Amino acid sequence: MKISRYLESPILADLPEKMVFVAGPRQVGKTTLATAILASAGVGLYLSWDRREDRRVIQQAEWPAGEALVVLDELHKFRTWKRFLKGEYDTNHDRVRFLVTGSARLDVYRRGGDSLQGRYHHYRLHPLTAAEADGEIDRAMPSPGEPLAIPARASPRTTEQLMKFGGFPEPFLAASERGLRRWQKERLDRFFREDVRDLTLVRDLASLELLADLLTERVASPLSLNALREDLEVSHRAVASWIEILERLYFVFRIHPFLGTRLRGLKKATKLYLWEMSPLRDRGARFENLVALHLLKFCHYLADVDGYRMDLHYLRDRAGREVDFLVVADRKPWFAVEAKLGEEKIDPALRYYRERLGIPWAYQVVLDGQRDFERDGIRCLPAHRFFAALR
Repeated sequence: MKISRYLESPILADLPEKMVFVAGPRQVGKTTLATAILASAGVGLYLSWDRREDRRVIQQAEWPAGEALVVLDELHKFRTWKRFLKGEYDTNHDRVRFLVTGSARLDVYRRGGDSLQGRYHHYRLHPLTAAEADGEIDRAMPSPGEPLAIPARASPRTTEQLMKFGGFPEPFLAASERGLRRWQKERLDRFFREDVRDLTLVRDLASLELLADLLTERVASPLSLNALREDLEVSHRAVASWIEILERLYFVFRIHPFLGTRLRGLKKATKLYLWEMSPLRDRGARFENLVALHLLKFCHYLADVDGYRMDLHYLRDRAGREVDFLVVADRKPWFAVEAKLGEEKIDPALRYYRERLGIPWAYQVVLDGQRDFERDGIRCLPAHRFFAALR
C-alpha cells in the first residue's frame, strides 16, 4: 500500500522559489517523500551525509549540469552546513533547487553563524494521521476562527490501527505486533547511537536513555523537572538540557499552558508527548498523545504551508480545572479539545473555559463513543470523525 504524503504538493510548489527544508523524526518518511519529489522533478540527485561516498560529492559540490533538484539528507551533521549551503545556494540557485532533509530541527539559524533567513521555506513532516492514512489530503483546511468541517462519515478502523501501531509509516502499514517490537528496538538503538552521538556532546548516554524511559511514563501529565532530577540523581540543568536535546531531535514535544489576561493563576508546568507513541501502555495516555499529534500536525501545516501564526496549548488553573488542548491562531483562542476514552457527558472544565475565554469552538473527542451531539456550544463526537476533519 502506497500513501501519498501531504507535503508533496506544497514542497513542489515552493522549490522553484527557494530552498526547502524538511525536518522530522527518524523514519517518519522523509526519504520516501524526497524520492517522490525527485521523481516528479525529473532531473535530480539524492545525497546523504550518512553515506561516506556521498560526503565527497557534497563537499566538492558536484551537482548535475543544467537545471536539477538536489536532495541533501542529514546535511545538518556537517559541522559547517549552514555556511556551505548559503554559498552554494547563492551561487547556483538560478539552476539548482535544493531540498534539505534531516532528523533534527533545521530552523536553527537564529542561534548564530551565517543566516539563511529569506533563502528557504521550512516544513515539519509528521507521522501519519487518520485523514492522511485514508488518502484525504486534498480536503480544504479551515481558516482560523472557522469551525472544523466534520465529515458526515468516517471509518473508525484507521483510528484503531493508529492506536495500536502509531503513525510511523513502516509499522503502521505492516500492522504486525512482532514487526512493531523489532522496529521500535532498532529505531531506538539508531536514535541514541547515531543521532544523539552525532549531534550532541552528551557523554552520559545511559542516563539520557533512562530519562527517555521516565518521560514515557509521564506523558500527558504536567512535567516536573525536579522529580526527574531526583530520580536520575543529576542536576536540574542537566535534565533541562537533555529534554531540549530530545525535543530538538524529534523524540518528544512539549506544550505550554495558555496565559491570558482573563485567566490567572495557571501553573507553568509543561505537558510532554511522544512523536512515536506506540510504547505507551496506558490507553488513556496513548489516546491523548494521538490527539496531540493530530492537533500539532494541524497547527504546523497551517503555519508551514499557509503562514498562519499557530500555537498548541493546554488550559489549567489553580483550582485544578484542566482542558487537554487549546489551538491558538495569532494569539487568539480558536478551539478547545478535551480527549475522553468513553465519557460523553460534557466536561465542566471545557464548559468553564469556553465561557471564560470566549473560545469560539469546543470539542469533546471520545475514543469509544458513538454519539454526535452539541450542548452548551460544545460538540461531543467520536474520535474518528474528529480526526477526519484534520489534515
